[in-house]
Amino acid sequence: MAEKEVSSVLQKYKKKLDKELGQEFTIPNKPIVSREYLQFKKEYMPGHLNWYEKACNYCEKVFKIAPDKKKAAELQRYIDVAHLDITPTGAVSFAYLVPLAIAFFGSLIGYMIPAFFGQPTLFFVFFSIIVGLVLIAPFSKMPEFLANSWRMKASNQMVLSIFYVVTYMRHTSNIENAIDFAAEHLAPPLALDFKKILWDVETERFESVNESLDYYLETWREWNVEFIEAMHLVEGSLYESSEDRRLGSLDKALSVILDETYEKMLHYAHNLKSPITMLHMMGVILPILGLVILPLVVSFLGNVKWYHIATLYDVVLPIMVFYMGKVILSKRPSGYGDSDVSELNPELKKYKKIIVNFGKQEVLINPINICVLVWLVLFLIGLSPVIMHGMNPRFDVPLGGGFNLLGYRCPQHNPECDITQQIGPFGIGASILSLFIPLSFGISIGLYFKLKSKNIIKIREKTKKLEDEFASGLFQLGNRLGDGLPVEIAFGKVADIMEGTISGSFFSLVSTNIRKLGMGVKQAIYDKKIGALIYFPSSVIESSMKVLIESAKKGPRVASQALINVARYIKEIHKVNERLKDLMGDIIGSMKAQVSFLSPVISGIVIGITSMITTILGNLSQQLSNITAEAGEAAAGVGGAGILGLFGDGIPTYFFQIIVGIYVVELSYILTILANGIENGEDKLSQEYALGVNMRKSVLLYAVVSVVVMLIFNLIAGQIMTSIAVG
Repeated sequence: MAEKEVSSVLQKYKKKLDKELGQEFTIPNKPIVSREYLQFKKEYMPGHLNWYEKACNYCEKVFKIAPDKKKAAELQRYIDVAHLDITPTGAVSFAYLVPLAIAFFGSLIGYMIPAFFGQPTLFFVFFSIIVGLVLIAPFSKMPEFLANSWRMKASNQMVLSIFYVVTYMRHTSNIENAIDFAAEHLAPPLALDFKKILWDVETERFESVNESLDYYLETWREWNVEFIEAMHLVEGSLYESSEDRRLGSLDKALSVILDETYEKMLHYAHNLKSPITMLHMMGVILPILGLVILPLVVSFLGNVKWYHIATLYDVVLPIMVFYMGKVILSKRPSGYGDSDVSELNPELKKYKKIIVNFGKQEVLINPINICVLVWLVLFLIGLSPVIMHGMNPRFDVPLGGGFNLLGYRCPQHNPECDITQQIGPFGIGASILSLFIPLSFGISIGLYFKLKSKNIIKIREKTKKLEDEFASGLFQLGNRLGDGLPVEIAFGKVADIMEGTISGSFFSLVSTNIRKLGMGVKQAIYDKKIGALIYFPSSVIESSMKVLIESAKKGPRVASQALINVARYIKEIHKVNERLKDLMGDIIGSMKAQVSFLSPVISGIVIGITSMITTILGNLSQQLSNITAEAGEAAAGVGGAGILGLFGDGIPTYFFQIIVGIYVVELSYILTILANGIENGEDKLSQEYALGVNMRKSVLLYAVVSVVVMLIFNLIAGQIMTSIAVG
């Protein structure tokens, strides 16, 4: 009956609209889309996701490949989590068309380029086809990977999100305002999710915030049940009959997510040892030990070329290690993790550049300009042996002990070759100069990340130190308010008590703004020019002060209790974070040792051994050629020619070292990202700072070890060859 009444009313007003507008009025079926949400999404969505969206939508237009209903529903769930503007059909079309395009164009280019230089090979054709076919599987799971990446970034902020919601709900029991408060103080991506909850209500997709929130929470049921439980406790507090029960429900919400987070991270740490050991063996130890055999393989098997080794070590192995690492990271539960403070305060973005002061004027230099220059200089030094030989094929410098700078020589099949047909460089000097090529990549990349992150990381470390102290400062401020002091006077009292600490500096600055500049409490904290938060950019401090200002409207007693509870929450979160770091300490320490010491040292020793083997085999083949030439074919017989045929030209240490050096740089980069991901989750700032440190240290250690071992082993090789010649 009610439905008929509603329908008749709608028809009545529809006819009225038709009459007034002079045309038939239709109610649009398309959902209303909030422009504010789209603008917010555009600002905070990573650039690579936009490219992926465009590629999927384009592939869907070119050739539609629709998944079955079960697969489509699964893909749609991942698409919703990652906020992607694509369809399941677009994702599947991309997963097949792009790998097939890679296989086709890769085969074409892989055959044409070698053929252009007179050395056609089918190796790159087969390699491109295999790569294209293999890529179908990971590309099909791309929405899942992106959803997991989004989940990991968001899960780092979940403890903090419950903290913000509970903190607000303690003094004002309004779930909509609490979610808005959390969205305002969280960094993306969880801020985007929380804003989407509110916008879905504003655009009438859902009738209430509770309905929108429940729909959103279901997307986390597979990964983060404790977050759902905590939010349901927060929702339940709205219906409690007494104030004590309401506050108890809120306290329980925070303790649930803290306890469950610690328990899940404990299981993750225990289960992580086996995958990390496998990754270490398959991606680090076995490939590096395999390098010892490669010089012999290349010397005795003439069909093995340098590009075979380069493809295996510089393309296939790094991708395999990276993929294994991503799988390990995708299983990381929600925990702790810091955000980039420059995202919270855009004014700090300038500190990601090099600041040069000319008087009162600041000049900002992009770090990439300096790093490209460093890379170019070091790279040209590394190429200098090839450049010198190209400019003057007769150029060489004897270094003593039978060693040369360049060391070009004739190939085995043409011992009487023209000087322009010589191969190399085999010289020890060229091998040492080749180290500048991996140095150019490692140092320039490391320098870029260091210059980009060092200023911001200092600000964040200072902020973190303040946050660690801030709980006790809030506790004292709450006590002063509980004594009946006005907020303006309480700041000055706490500043005197905590003099000499970073927290004391914050309270002192607020007090100075109030007393000397006549500002109100809110202006003294939040003023865009001289407010205290400009010098202490922290979302925790900002939210705590907002709680203070909001609760102070209800009286000093309410404000006092609110601040004391905030202080207690901060202490509890800090305690759980420290326990989590202890859990991961052994694994993180082991991975950091691999990056900074084991991998570069083992690789450097392998290069020294390779240099010695290449030198000995090269000299032996030359001596056998000389013996065969002196004795004549009749005297040498079949034996001399047969032994000589065992030795190929081999790969010069110059090129072999470049392949291994680039592998060390790639391995340092991948393992640093993996170690940071396990320790800090999706914390880009910590990742960039760690890359700035590890890339430079590991490649420098590798270069030093390689030079020392090459010199020692080549001296040994020289003595061995001298004794053979004398004998």
